[in-house]
Amino acid sequence: MITILAVNQVEVFYHKVIQVLKGVTLKVNDGQVVALLGANGAGKTTTLKAISGLLRAEAGEVTEGNVVFRDRRIDRDLPHAIARQGIIQVLEGRRVFQHLTVEENMRVGFLGLGGEEEAGRILQMIYDFFPRLSPLKDRVSGFLSGGEQQMMVIGRALMSNPKIMLLDEPSLGLAPLLIDKIFEIVHRINQEQKTAILLVEQNALAALEIAHYCYVMEDGRIVMDGLAEKLQHNEDIKEFYLGLNSVGTRKSYREVKHYKRRKRWLS
Repeated sequence: MITILAVNQVEVFYHKVIQVLKGVTLKVNDGQVVALLGANGAGKTTTLKAISGLLRAEAGEVTEGNVVFRDRRIDRDLPHAIARQGIIQVLEGRRVFQHLTVEENMRVGFLGLGGEEEAGRILQMIYDFFPRLSPLKDRVSGFLSGGEQQMMVIGRALMSNPKIMLLDEPSLGLAPLLIDKIFEIVHRINQEQKTAILLVEQNALAALEIAHYCYVMEDGRIVMDGLAEKLQHNEDIKEFYLGLNSVGTRKSYREVKHYKRRKRWLS
């Protein structure tokens, strides 16, 4: 498979003092869904922002290593230049322009290539993926539910015709049925549009169901990686993220004190 995105030994500091990433290396192949798992504060969102260029808005900087997209180094590029290359980040927390309508929100993501005919074609594709949005297209987005807003911001990303989407916690704050629906559509987007996806997600079970490959982060480092279908059956993943022990009994997260890394992960 062709690697379209490579993060190579990246270190990130905020305000030139606080180190968050400590030599992160990962890759995304063309047409692949890659999950990035880890506890809060592990460095997952920082990794996405190192790729999209949004670190600069938070006084962050890639100090070592590099990010390469389609054989071109991009970590020194400005965010708008990175977006025009086809790398689009969907931020955590459903960032919307609350005074704009649903369709106006999504049109914000259009890069203008192909004119109104192309914009209309992509909008119709989005409404096919998210039929719930079609009757709401003229509604002010601030009045939408959390699930509807999540659909809308993914639609806004699709307006840019992305080569790779960086999805940050798409299930955050959603009801279980809506989570299932969002992940079903993310899977469809990958399968039907062949869009590569780098997915940061706390819901490990949902992420592993649609991912091809998975990386696990801890304290700014990748501590484990492998095929998603294999990690689904890994005992440490099941215990730490799914709350299950080796016999399938659900445990409280409070019982899982720390991530029990095996020596072979770091070898």
